[in-house]
Amino acid sequence: MIFPFLKKKRRNSLYTIAFYNLENLFDTVDDPDTLDDDFTPNGSRKWTAKRYKRKLFKLARTISEIGFESTQKPPVLVGVAEVENEMVVRDLINSEPLRKIDYGYVHYDSPDERGIDTALLYHRSFFEVLASEPITLYVADQNGERDMTRDILYVHGKMNGEEVHVFVNHWPSRRDGADETQYKRILAAETICNFMLKIEAAHEDPNYIIMGDFNDNPESTSIQTLMKSAALYNPMEKLHSPFERGSTSYKRSWSLFDQIIVSHNYFNYKKRTHSFAHANIFDDRFLKEYSGKYKGNPFRTFAGKKYLGGYSDHFPVYIQLKYNE
Repeated sequence: MIFPFLKKKRRNSLYTIAFYNLENLFDTVDDPDTLDDDFTPNGSRKWTAKRYKRKLFKLARTISEIGFESTQKPPVLVGVAEVENEMVVRDLINSEPLRKIDYGYVHYDSPDERGIDTALLYHRSFFEVLASEPITLYVADQNGERDMTRDILYVHGKMNGEEVHVFVNHWPSRRDGADETQYKRILAAETICNFMLKIEAAHEDPNYIIMGDFNDNPESTSIQTLMKSAALYNPMEKLHSPFERGSTSYKRSWSLFDQIIVSHNYFNYKKRTHSFAHANIFDDRFLKEYSGKYKGNPFRTFAGKKYLGGYSDHFPVYIQLKYNE
């Protein structure tokens, strides 16, 4: 028999960390410095205030429910990708049902040509930011010109008093071919590995959480380059099944581009530390296409230029850590 008060205590010791590619969370204002014209009221996507607010509500609802069933609280950390600017991040955390949750955020504008960035949402009751910075990813295209891709967001903080180093990623896309662009994602992995060396020179046995849309699967060369660090463990490896499950789907095949990687010291059970408990894809039914050719796929906002009114073309992924009291 499990007594109710013991069950409540166990649930309250679990904390969710999530990552979610929000699929083009743009505001409706034309930024003359970025390629955002499609996402304006008169643009090809007819991106109106009504559509924008509807998307904000759906994304906020999703974030509030990730891991809630087992923790009875919203995520402590949520890394997000494809946000246009600071304003859309602020609009997101001020939307129902996130409005009443004490979320802060870390965001920097990146050099991406479309103006899309990454950000980290954090629950102020459980997480304190100590420092943050964007890590510039210097990659060149095949013509030798710089590819203006997203920065890697780095946040050093304390979760329930325990220090952690968080990286939020949105690695270069496969748009010009997976093999042809592989070197860019390998360079992103090497950039993180080099930054980790700097951290390890200043901090003894640091905790890492590396999350993002890596545009590669767990077995890809880029992720394996990152995993050469003996400090890291990828719980997402066991979740990927091309014909059954993933975080995004293309031509009836599942990919798990969205991953959360942690350091091995999350497998200790010392008091006042966190231990790895669980990893999963948040692919609840309400996030899926209900019927038709793409039944079971992520219910996205657009299919090409056709407005569907869904959530995102990616499912969120998450891990849960148990706090050892």
